[in-house]
Amino acid sequence: MNTDLLIANISRHISLTPEETDLFTDRLQARSLKAGEFLLREGEICRYETFVTKGCLKTYYQDKDGFEHIMDFSIEEWWADDLYSFFTQTASRSHIRALEDTDVLQISKGELELLYQKIPKLERFFRILFQNAYITQRERINLTLSTQAEERYRLFIQRKPYAEKRFSQKDIASYLGITPQFLSVLKKKIREVAAG
Repeated sequence: MNTDLLIANISRHISLTPEETDLFTDRLQARSLKAGEFLLREGEICRYETFVTKGCLKTYYQDKDGFEHIMDFSIEEWWADDLYSFFTQTASRSHIRALEDTDVLQISKGELELLYQKIPKLERFFRILFQNAYITQRERINLTLSTQAEERYRLFIQRKPYAEKRFSQKDIASYLGITPQFLSVLKKKIREVAAG
């Protein structure tokens, strides 16, 4: 199990001693998912914090008509979870599914709680992680409510330049809250403006 990416991610915010690193990594579980496989299904309880070491996951809600509403993409060095379900230990309303063959490292809620006691600075790391997740979510809600689709698309591509190579147009459109057909129109308009 290669934990280098995860330890580098943690090291951006806190420093762990070699002993603390060993204590933390000993509690991790490695898991591999094939493209299309679920990490979490609606109705299940999110029991793990999950760090992506390879591949890509999408977190989405499926409405009663079967339409997906993508809330997030998680690529290498990103975390994937349903925080509400994780904290409350209640059924998730979301799905988390692999878009590509994906490798992850997971830590259970119980193990994390024990580590908070043994390595208190880990609590600081996860507080920062959860704060950043909250800020990102609020920013996304504000953008969805206050900007036009074209601006949302431009910002999305600016922030996730890898998106068009890794995500389907249908998934990008779902994330932006528009139809794939409207996304095609937007992209064509942007190309025409760029061409002059």
